[in-house]
Amino acid sequence: MRVLKLVFKNSLRHSLRSVLTVLGLALAIVAFGVVRTLITAWYQQAENSAPDRLITRNAVSLVFDLPLSYLPKIERVSGIEAVSYANWFGGIYKDPKNFFPQFACDFETYLDMYPEFIISSGDRDLLLKERNACMVGRKLAEKYGFRVGDAIRLTGTIYPGDWDFVVRAIYAGKEVNTDEGSFLFGWDYLDLQVARDMPGREGRVGFYVIQIADPAQAAQISLAVDAQFKNSTAETLTETEKAFALGFVSMSAAIITGIRLVSILIIGVVLLVLANTMAMSARERMNEYAVLKTLGFGRRHLTGLIGGESLLLAGLGTAVGVLLLFPVTGGLAAALSDFFPVIYVQPWTVAWAAIIGLGVGLAAALFPAWRVLTTTIVDGLRQLG
Repeated sequence: MRVLKLVFKNSLRHSLRSVLTVLGLALAIVAFGVVRTLITAWYQQAENSAPDRLITRNAVSLVFDLPLSYLPKIERVSGIEAVSYANWFGGIYKDPKNFFPQFACDFETYLDMYPEFIISSGDRDLLLKERNACMVGRKLAEKYGFRVGDAIRLTGTIYPGDWDFVVRAIYAGKEVNTDEGSFLFGWDYLDLQVARDMPGREGRVGFYVIQIADPAQAAQISLAVDAQFKNSTAETLTETEKAFALGFVSMSAAIITGIRLVSILIIGVVLLVLANTMAMSARERMNEYAVLKTLGFGRRHLTGLIGGESLLLAGLGTAVGVLLLFPVTGGLAAALSDFFPVIYVQPWTVAWAAIIGLGVGLAAALFPAWRVLTTTIVDGLRQLG
């Protein structure tokens, strides 16, 4: 108890330095948490992928579409339970800055495949009945003020012209990490307009979504699907939904690697900040430690004094940093909602922050403790700090 009392008193002897050290550690922990949260958000769509869903796209590139006539051939492949399809739309809502994912899909089959999108049965009926009906995610609706019954006009880029929609459903995510920032409407509406305005481009889909009975058979089923269209004018590439999502992530591999390096550098900064404080404290109190040695304080007590102060400062800095991380991440989620539909602090991020804080606290105390323990009483008494 005496050692703990001394630890607290030593921490408050230079209160300004201690406060600045705690704040420095807190900011570093916030920066580390934000970086790790962004990396998690980058991979979130892949992590949300269902193991029983496959994606079939054009083997050349996702930019090229596929014929709708492939649908019955895919459905006949053994092990496939259901098939749906969709197109990336790429429209502009009022201003090009207002970006959000937009898909034309076959509602009847698509909604069955994505049970994580929760809407009422009445809303589903309206989506199937009204040709220009659309549904939007809850977060997207909150951002732009969309309500059920609102009319929305998108200006097409891939499909030119003005496209008018009516919001008939606002879906909620089944889990906290479900994307609630998408805009979906019926593929029939898209195809009808394309047939009228761009003859020859109708009956085309961007990709197929396949639900399989056994996820363990994903590789075999993918090969079977692609084999049907080998040497055709539009060969296919079928992969798991997770692999499909990771394909987009891989395009930003260099950026992610850079962010990972930044997170490692932040840990180094945290260590240097606390190590500097502890080294200064040990140097200033060297004669005091020498006096404590003469009074019978052993190596264990001296190590406890230095290590305890280091852990106390690290613990306070980590606690403040973790508390600040949540509001900072909330503001970041609002600012980057167009690029990262799901941003939130995961429990393991908090756990890593705590582990780093503890580790830094111990590491920062090693050199000062070693110096105090190896300095003789006479040499220690000669030092003035």
